[in-house]
Amino acid sequence: MTLEYLQNYWWVLISVLGGILVFLLFVQGGQSMLLGTHSRERRELIVNSMGRKWELTFTTLVVFGGAFFASFPLFYSTSFGGAYWLWTIILFSFIVQAVSYEYRGKSGNIYGTGTYDFFLFLNGCVGCILLGVAVSMFFFGADFSVQRGSLLDTGSPVISKWAPSHGFEAIFNWKNLVLGVAVLFLARMQASLYMINNIVGDYNFLGQLKNRALINGGIFVVFFLWFLAMVLTTTGYTVVSGPAYTQEITVTPFKYFHNYIDMWWNLLILLLGVVLVLYGLLRTCLSKEKWNKGIWFTGLGTFLAVVSLFFAAGFNDTAFYPSLTDPASSLTIRNSSSSEFTLKTMSYVSLVIPFVLAYIWYVWHSMDRQKLSPHELESTSHKY
Repeated sequence: MTLEYLQNYWWVLISVLGGILVFLLFVQGGQSMLLGTHSRERRELIVNSMGRKWELTFTTLVVFGGAFFASFPLFYSTSFGGAYWLWTIILFSFIVQAVSYEYRGKSGNIYGTGTYDFFLFLNGCVGCILLGVAVSMFFFGADFSVQRGSLLDTGSPVISKWAPSHGFEAIFNWKNLVLGVAVLFLARMQASLYMINNIVGDYNFLGQLKNRALINGGIFVVFFLWFLAMVLTTTGYTVVSGPAYTQEITVTPFKYFHNYIDMWWNLLILLLGVVLVLYGLLRTCLSKEKWNKGIWFTGLGTFLAVVSLFFAAGFNDTAFYPSLTDPASSLTIRNSSSSEFTLKTMSYVSLVIPFVLAYIWYVWHSMDRQKLSPHELESTSHKY
């Protein structure tokens, strides 16, 4: 296993975790519907349907960040340490989510369920939009510079330096927000499809969920195509071959368009993902028969599309984290990775991932074996 092989291997793992995370954001999508649902009974259905899966999203986010830390520590320190306002807001929204699910249904709740419903709504909107913003910077860049020699500066041993606003500027960049809004409405669409699969007994609500899935899915398609058009026409950075820490970066118009042409197989992955999302959505919403399997098609399609975008951002000699301040500081999977020893050691640890995925599938299947219904909520003592 050469260093280059290990770097590619870990970027594939990062891409897989990113795809799983975006799929699991349907939990946040469901939470974002709470303030628009006036019926108390249906709010309870939404919270308890999403509550069965919220820990999977939270855990995947932590694993995603941990994998980045282990495999590409320079990106971790640059993004998480530099754009700390962006990541602080994201993490705070997930903290209030955990608190809300823990205490919302507890007896003696002095704040009332409405307060925790607002916290869940906040996490649903903020979490989706800002995670989309964070991923969008892989294509449209960020205001940072990397000076490795600063590590020897005893007064300020900081390698990465960020813009004075430390991540706020990324939140208000309209290009980043296009993907953020797309992720939000994708999550809302998937939440509707998941609840169609997960909830029984309230046929009027299921009819409303079909309408919500179609509306949110339509908005998602518009914003995603907008984002994709910007990506395919934007200028990217190409790495000129050379030593990892002294390599040259050249500006390349239509960089990601060329990436998809050069890696035609990755274009097929993207197209297959888009087709699966549209198939799952349209068959669920337009079919006259009762069909509730759409979440599995849109989920797989989402996973494939996200993996394809990560491949386009990192492979084919591409800087996956472009620096708008200093192009030479842009991060690649070659100059931001851990050492060969660390990557190899962590690769052995990564072999347990299939067993973890199998456990997640088992837990998921066990939780969904009994479908959620209004009657079940009234008769059970375990609810959020």
